[in-house]
Amino acid sequence: MTTSTTTRDQALVAALRTTPIDVIDPTDARYDEARRVWNGLIDRRPAVIARCRDTADVVAAVAAARAHRPAVSIRGGGHQVAGSAVCDDGLVIDLSEMTGVTVDAADRTAQGGPGARWADVNRETQRHGLVVPGGEVSETGVAGLTLGGGMGALQRAYGLSCDSLRSVEIVTADGVVRTASATEHPDLFWAVRGGGRGIGVVTTMEFELRPLDPQVATALVLYPSAEAAAVLDAWRRLVPHLPETVSPEYALWSVPPDPTIPAEMHGAPVVVAGGLHAGPAEEGLEVLAPLARLGTPLMDATAVTDYAASQAALDPLFPAGGRYFFKSHFLDEMDDDAAAALVATGNDRPTPGCIVVVRTLGAAVARVGEDESAFAHRGARFNVSIDAGWTDPTLDTAAIGWARGAWDALTPFATGGLYVNFAGLDEDADRVSAFGSHTARLDAIQRAYDPDGILTSAAARP
Repeated sequence: MTTSTTTRDQALVAALRTTPIDVIDPTDARYDEARRVWNGLIDRRPAVIARCRDTADVVAAVAAARAHRPAVSIRGGGHQVAGSAVCDDGLVIDLSEMTGVTVDAADRTAQGGPGARWADVNRETQRHGLVVPGGEVSETGVAGLTLGGGMGALQRAYGLSCDSLRSVEIVTADGVVRTASATEHPDLFWAVRGGGRGIGVVTTMEFELRPLDPQVATALVLYPSAEAAAVLDAWRRLVPHLPETVSPEYALWSVPPDPTIPAEMHGAPVVVAGGLHAGPAEEGLEVLAPLARLGTPLMDATAVTDYAASQAALDPLFPAGGRYFFKSHFLDEMDDDAAAALVATGNDRPTPGCIVVVRTLGAAVARVGEDESAFAHRGARFNVSIDAGWTDPTLDTAAIGWARGAWDALTPFATGGLYVNFAGLDEDADRVSAFGSHTARLDAIQRAYDPDGILTSAAARP
């Protein structure tokens, strides 16, 4: 670093130490743990980490950023794939300790802190038979997933996570604490629903809750990889006939080392058909039954299970410290050529932890108007995520190369849009692809609330 940068960072740290914020710099024994994020591929060294406990701490951290102008990144639950929660040589505003979740069952609302994870939300809401549609891994951060849109197992029934937002408390670059909702600062409220990072520091989220009994029917059916094309063909024909209480998925994966699965199957390449029924459990078993009739199942684990447990079931398969690289496409249709290209990408997976997943949209996702939120892909019928996962650093080039190659192979069949939460690393991301026709409006809102780029300096990309 230059002398001027070092002097700036020293002044920044000194200013932060005059506040109640827990300040962690490279001299602190906690530094390496504090800068570590879920994705082991990310190894960034910020100048200082400001670990905030409440909104007042956030206001103080933003004031220090405004005075000293470092690069700024904002860390919530810490599960974001691209690792943009941490920046090199800048200030991390760390919200990971702001994890509180409260539920008003009578009003059917929940409030959550920006450090909360979906496990925290599920634990509190499911006590009352209520839910916020969240992700598919319970350790995912609520704020990050929601700000990027929030796809998950309940999306066709209840929409994206951002569609359940009623309001947010947000600290903007001028240090003002604002409430954004449909009636207060509606431009900010529009932006936080799918606009990703760089808008402000969200300190509280208020969600509308939906009914969901703690016991739900889930489908998980494994088919031989040799039947990948035939199962996908049958899956494509089935999907239009399933009710919107189900968001069916198709995946190309390898059998994980799950103790509930026979050991002799571990590591074998397979096709996965799955879904969750947002309704009465016994009814759901009947609704989901066709997912076990797409070919010759190796295993059918369709069952009634606890919703919170089902959301946590994948957690051990995506451990912190693993190496991850995700990319995605949206598709309006999946014709025979697209299906063939998709199956081919699965055949080339370089590690058992690499996955290709097709998620269905439409229904509640599509009923929200295209321009009602910053999420720009309401009309797509499918999202295809290409998820590279591995542990050996010597496989970095192969795993990332496979994901980028698979993405390239599917590009001719895609809309040109990408899901901001699965955007690759920063060099892969493109604002127009992420936000489409909403890009100019989103940029204007960011300029209005942060004309000097205080919070967008490290977040210029999605």
